[in-house]
Amino acid sequence: MQQMAMVRFKPTTAKDFRRRCLAQGYLGIAQEGSSQSKPLQTKPLPCLVEASSCRLCFFQQALFLFQKLKDVEPIVKIVEVDGEELVKDYSDEIERMLGSKMKSVKRLAESAEDADLYHEYNSSLEFDYYNSMMINTVDDDGNTMELGGDFPLEENEHFNNLPVNTQQSDIQVPTNVYNKDPNILNAIYNSEALNDVFISNFQKDPTLTWQFFGSSTGFFRIYPGIKWTPDSNGVAAFDCRNRNWYIQAATSPKDIIIMVDISGSMKGLKMTIAKHTINTILDTLGENDFVNVIAYTDYVRYVEPCFRGTLVQADLDNREHFKLLVEDLHVKGEAKIKHAMKEAFKILNEARVNGQGSMCNQAIMLITDGAMEDFESVFEEFNWPERRVRVFTYLIGREMTFAQNTKWIACNNKGYYTHISTLADVQENVMEYLHVLSRPMVINHDHDIIWTEAYMDTVLFTTKAQSLLLMTSVAMPVFSKKKETLSHGILLGVVGSDIPLMEVMKLAPRYMVSSGMCNCVGIGAYPNHREH
Repeated sequence: MQQMAMVRFKPTTAKDFRRRCLAQGYLGIAQEGSSQSKPLQTKPLPCLVEASSCRLCFFQQALFLFQKLKDVEPIVKIVEVDGEELVKDYSDEIERMLGSKMKSVKRLAESAEDADLYHEYNSSLEFDYYNSMMINTVDDDGNTMELGGDFPLEENEHFNNLPVNTQQSDIQVPTNVYNKDPNILNAIYNSEALNDVFISNFQKDPTLTWQFFGSSTGFFRIYPGIKWTPDSNGVAAFDCRNRNWYIQAATSPKDIIIMVDISGSMKGLKMTIAKHTINTILDTLGENDFVNVIAYTDYVRYVEPCFRGTLVQADLDNREHFKLLVEDLHVKGEAKIKHAMKEAFKILNEARVNGQGSMCNQAIMLITDGAMEDFESVFEEFNWPERRVRVFTYLIGREMTFAQNTKWIACNNKGYYTHISTLADVQENVMEYLHVLSRPMVINHDHDIIWTEAYMDTVLFTTKAQSLLLMTSVAMPVFSKKKETLSHGILLGVVGSDIPLMEVMKLAPRYMVSSGMCNCVGIGAYPNHREH
């Protein structure tokens, strides 16, 4: 019995097909039932010469398809494809696939929270773990590096042919974080519970790629385990807390005004630290956030005059633009914080009233070496008693003369005060504001699952070809469930998984649709997916 094939055409017969070709005035189509082709010319030669290349291309395709259709007509079943039904089926497949990824991430979050719940903090804990920078490495004397050891790695096609260990995860710690700090060791010990869940998830869903846990203490646990390659200076600059998936999962969208003091007292190292602080704050923002940067002395200066009086989306282009402008800031004059603070409140209040910006959290970041003025009246006018806008203060430099005033500003506006005396202090101190903004979400246990926009990962992949893989990340916050700290709203970190865009495209029925339609459907359904 002959097997029927399915071809995507509208209902027709060979005779109808031939008739349509003849109606278009094409040449050389054989008449049905004849043994030889009988050239036909239903249009004058000049018209054919002037025909567009597109029409000639169709003519060639028509001839080819007509001949093929004649050859296989006895065993071909021609059906009409319902485009709407096709898109719906594709959408359902995507939903099932993304739903599976979300279930995997939820299992990771539950496991991480349970492990913390039953763990008692031990300040003298001694615990060896696989540090991804140290594994399979020996010192000059041939001895195994501390926190290293033998960690089997095999190239795996599913993970872009990178050498990985699918039986074990390992830990990456940024260079600026002490890898034997008691807080780090206790958190890493807790996260050991994720190993079994990583493996179980991968067995249940073999299409899963990277699974991970980014801790609020700074370490990054990744499955499958890999050998982490430092940069050319031997530094592991990667900090998971700066990644978009971490920031989006750990906090709600936010409007941020960064105020920086550029008075004469900020010259030298202070200004260098202040600029680095601004850049670090900008790095913690994502596509869902809005921002502006104001520099002040005895007058208010917008770093970008085109953005005067407004908020702009904190996308990559705008963040990098601000960084370039901040680099050109120079100190002069005397600091008058009152006018700048009023300007910042006006921007945020107008955005809230007009339904602009993120329509969620709002905050002012004050970067200064001291606040001498009495500006309580500003808060009374713009922020009290509701305190809708949080104020975070960063005291720059070694002097503590104005520490009390700077701390008062933060404490009376639901913010956080921190003292930054060196460049090495910047990263950890800036991260504190994320913990404060996450507290309401943590206290309410709002386990929102987020999906990042599509991006190209250049961190894990060492070759240009590998790094061009578009992907999205699904992530979920992890909270402390301990009763004694529940009211404090402690964020333990963020769990997540990467999904290459190619995995979504594989679901498309390419044999039934054109590549153009396939790409449109895939992009349209992906990846701005969020579960509330």
